[in-house]
Amino acid sequence: MTSAEEMSRPSGVIHDIGYRRYTGPRLGRRHATAALYVHSVRTAFGLGRSAKAKIFPGIVIALAFAVAIVAVAIRAQTDQVAMTYLQYIDGLAIPIVLFLAVVGPEIVCRDLRARVLPLYFSRPLGRIDYALAKLGAMVSAVWLLLAAPLLLMFLGGVFDQTGGASGAWNELTDFLGGLGYAAITAVVLGAFAVPLASVSSRRAVGAVVIAAAFTVTTPIIGVVEEVGGTTARQLVPLVNPVGIVTGLESWIYQTEELEIGRFGPLYLAAAVAVVGVGTVALILRYRKVAA
Repeated sequence: MTSAEEMSRPSGVIHDIGYRRYTGPRLGRRHATAALYVHSVRTAFGLGRSAKAKIFPGIVIALAFAVAIVAVAIRAQTDQVAMTYLQYIDGLAIPIVLFLAVVGPEIVCRDLRARVLPLYFSRPLGRIDYALAKLGAMVSAVWLLLAAPLLLMFLGGVFDQTGGASGAWNELTDFLGGLGYAAITAVVLGAFAVPLASVSSRRAVGAVVIAAAFTVTTPIIGVVEEVGGTTARQLVPLVNPVGIVTGLESWIYQTEELEIGRFGPLYLAAAVAVVGVGTVALILRYRKVAA
């Protein structure tokens, strides 16, 4: 065989090994976003992961239900409401912050550390879709953490209700108010925590940043409440996201949990600002991630 004939021969062979082209439905961007959201909610509670990943969420869930069970038991024994739905949520402020500090980085930092974002963004899923799915998952996880024990308290209250239909209706309206306050808490605190968690690919760093952001202003609030004037005491909770949420509760539900005077609309504006700025910051963070 001459050299010309050798050069003209094919240098490779294509073998049919049985692969087939995908002919099923292509569900697109919306389905990809929903799948990421569901996966992230499951991650928040350690579902589908190792037993080690379930330990902390399990502890927080057990604590939340334990408080609710105690409240139901006291009400059943004494016929008195030991803790309202709103007071229950306020009482879980510290566990919620810890939950955000541990679970927030778990939701967002793992993808950054594993460098899988280019794989996500090579699909119809966009950067804004990814950011909103992660934020929505964190908000949903916090809301579910509060809503499930509230439902237990509601069922215990209804079965222990002696006021007939009117009493059951009052219990239902209180319960719905509690769910609304749980949603406010989840949205504001989640929008504050998730952007902070995304600043680093290391979960430990994200957890420290979130915990510090929630606690660094606590001494300031304590000092102002002790030595400040009336106006200063009414405004100082605005420096902390938990204080914003509690002040919003006092204004919307007309409770005495926090003295805010005439500054209720300011607390509402602060809550909207936290959610808006946090969402935009998270979106901008993922716009800068290399695809």
